[in-house]
Amino acid sequence: MIYYTTSQTPAGAVLLTGDGQTLHGIHWEVYWNKPVIQPEWTADAAPFALVLHQLEEYFAGQRTRFDIQYQAQGTAFQRRIWQELIQINYGQTRSYLQMAQAIGLPEAVRAVGAAIGQNPLSIIVPCHRVIASNGKLTGYAGGLEAKRFLLEHEGVLPKPQPTLL
Repeated sequence: MIYYTTSQTPAGAVLLTGDGQTLHGIHWEVYWNKPVIQPEWTADAAPFALVLHQLEEYFAGQRTRFDIQYQAQGTAFQRRIWQELIQINYGQTRSYLQMAQAIGLPEAVRAVGAAIGQNPLSIIVPCHRVIASNGKLTGYAGGLEAKRFLLEHEGVLPKPQPTLL
């Protein structure tokens, strides 16, 4: 059985999917490639209580790593890249080139970027921590504003200061 729920985070709305014990996805509601809710799926937030709690802790600045059971469906190459994403610590970034170099395929920058773009576990598997080699923010399933918000939240980017009039 597949369960799902939606949640509003400070960075935007997400769709969570799973089997009741294992998280299968955290997908941004704005993402064009998010799963389509199927009639046989069950809407229920209860199976996601731990995930939602840990997301709350993350956004409250009380959590820098997630401790939940998840399983991402993807090719062996995608899973390899997603595993590498987990190695990027809170408050740090890597470039797409650095990611490709980390897996020993420096010529595979575009393939690495494509695999990162298919990450089904946003925030938990921190694809938002990957930026362009020149330091610019590039594509993100939640949109660049969500990526900017997450990197500001983690202290990678300075938070905008209110202007005084």
